[in-house]
Amino acid sequence: MDEQTDQISTDQAGARRSGVAGSLRASGDRATVRMQDRYPTHPEDLWAAVTEPERLARWIAVVDGVPGLGGTVHARFTSGWEGDVRVEVCEPPRRLIVTSAPGRSDETTIEAVLTRDGDSTLLVVEERGISLEQVAAYGAGWQAHIEDLAAHLAGRDAGGWATRWTELAPAYAEQAHSLA
Repeated sequence: MDEQTDQISTDQAGARRSGVAGSLRASGDRATVRMQDRYPTHPEDLWAAVTEPERLARWIAVVDGVPGLGGTVHARFTSGWEGDVRVEVCEPPRRLIVTSAPGRSDETTIEAVLTRDGDSTLLVVEERGISLEQVAAYGAGWQAHIEDLAAHLAGRDAGGWATRWTELAPAYAEQAHSLA
């Protein structure tokens, strides 16, 4: 199968705020979810929000262990997923790559790239290696997480992840269907 990408606009997915751009891409029997958003903060603050356990707990996951290059931590995500995460690349404050569920059949790679853009920071998150059957769920999940990150950075509580996932899932399911 040729690589195919479908972009979900914030209007299609019913986003609570503008700016989140989510896309799904397939290659063979695996898929990638890509999220992009711009945050009104500097890269060092955004880096802290995506790497420090106490800040991660406010928007995406409770992390047990000390994250560090080559190290493995245990994470419990607001989505309900729980498992080990290994840090593969750590280049503060611009690039982080982790392996989720290392060595298991559902192993994926998550990459976060931060780029300064004036007074803002662009964040691109990709999760690669997702089964085609699960890519829609992952797309909705990542958009809900990215929106929760924006709430955290604005000093607000994260929204109800499950409710938001339910709102987003139909648009991502439609896009995933077109990948097959």
